[in-house]
Amino acid sequence: MAIWDLLESFASGIMSGGQRLIDAVYGMMSSGGSARRQVAFTVAMIALTAKMAKADGVVTEDEISAFSELFDIPAGEEKNVARLFNLAKQDVSGYEYYARRIAGMFADEPQALEDILDGLFHIAKADHVLHEGELAYLKRVSELFGFDAHHFGCIKARHVHPEASDPYIILDIDRSASEEELRRHYRRLVNETHPDRLIARGVPEEFVTIANDRLAAVNDAWTRIRQERGIR
Repeated sequence: MAIWDLLESFASGIMSGGQRLIDAVYGMMSSGGSARRQVAFTVAMIALTAKMAKADGVVTEDEISAFSELFDIPAGEEKNVARLFNLAKQDVSGYEYYARRIAGMFADEPQALEDILDGLFHIAKADHVLHEGELAYLKRVSELFGFDAHHFGCIKARHVHPEASDPYIILDIDRSASEEELRRHYRRLVNETHPDRLIARGVPEEFVTIANDRLAAVNDAWTRIRQERGIR
């Protein structure tokens, strides 16, 4: 069954069953299967995006478009996304409960949690204004995902004026690293960022926008370091 068919079935079940959205997602993760895993990832993104909407009190058209860019929602499926989005917004459970449950789903896969944070950043900055409330939300979600302040700083540097951010922070490597260490580290990051690696982690194929954005930030940082050091 295709991911969007499963999503429709999942949305209908939630609407009729009265179950808390994020708890139902947790149950879906435990049932296994790559398609179900992709649906769980997609719903986790929908849920945290909905909760983030309360951070600045408004959902802009740009943010809605950014979400559509991430998932390339097929015609006719928007209603299911909207249903789940509204369920998450209406749920009295705070975003911290949601974030903890999602952290539990991907406890052994921190890279998947970083994929989610990258997606949330992509949506938050879509209106060209990263509001203070949104940034505080993202930082707290990062903490609940188990990332320390340094790791969050590296993720943030990829998204907030990356062209002006310290390229060593973007690459998460010490400035004292040798040229050979830098090359190895850069190659590893490029390999980890390849869209095929995201798909292998159970991320929907439509989510490759995040991989492309991350790779662009990594390549730009590497180019600036090469120019600074005169590396050919």
